[in-house]
Amino acid sequence: MEIQEMVMKYKYLIIFTFTVCILGAVIYVAPSFMTILAYFWPLFLSTALFLAAVVFFGKTSLPGTELSGDKAGEGLLDYVAGQPVGDELVVENFKNE
Repeated sequence: MEIQEMVMKYKYLIIFTFTVCILGAVIYVAPSFMTILAYFWPLFLSTALFLAAVVFFGKTSLPGTELSGDKAGEGLLDYVAGQPVGDELVVENFKNE
């Protein structure tokens, strides 16, 4: 029981020591910020240019006008979903003669 009492007496010191050792090892082993920046600069640059283009085209493009009073893309959705333009056309095409 002597050992447990000593450990409990110094538990905060032990936790602090382990924490400092682990953080010191991570800082020593981890690469520097400039190394990470040098490795990933093409990715950062391309992402920044893409976001700038999105903002630019979002502010400069004109809003779309609805051609036939339909909601935008409704005709395309009907085509993709397989809904025919008129039921009578489909029935006439598949009648047996």
